[in-house]
Amino acid sequence: MPEPQGPLQSPGFWLHHAALEWRATVERNLRPLGLTLTQFNLLASAGWLARHGDLPTQQQVVDMAGADRMMGSRVIRALADRGFLTRIADPADARILRIEATAAGKDLARRGIRIVVDTDAEIFGPDSAELRTRLQTIAAQRIPHIDHD
Repeated sequence: MPEPQGPLQSPGFWLHHAALEWRATVERNLRPLGLTLTQFNLLASAGWLARHGDLPTQQQVVDMAGADRMMGSRVIRALADRGFLTRIADPADARILRIEATAAGKDLARRGIRIVVDTDAEIFGPDSAELRTRLQTIAAQRIPHIDHD
């Protein structure tokens, strides 16, 4: 068993602080669009899932975004109130909501995606493929149903 050597030797310590820095930078860069990172993640996840299958359920969108179920529901409702998403009762089960990005939501998501892609390039550099692959392996435990392409 490895001996503790302090936080500066822990990959988890550095991952945590790198994630905090990435989040703060993305939040700052998304601010001109009027989006938080959570709003962006839910909006972009709804669009991505819809392009790769049927209209996703609200729970699928929340899971893809990595959001808490209750917070995800509130944020999706707020995005719908702003005209970026629609919430549609599933014809087979009215308890299930299907989520669809509106034209305005798709446009906003595209603009946000460009910002996040540029931020990723700025923070992680051009050689980020190895890091992405390692992080996918770790995160797959949380979102096993996602195709990583």
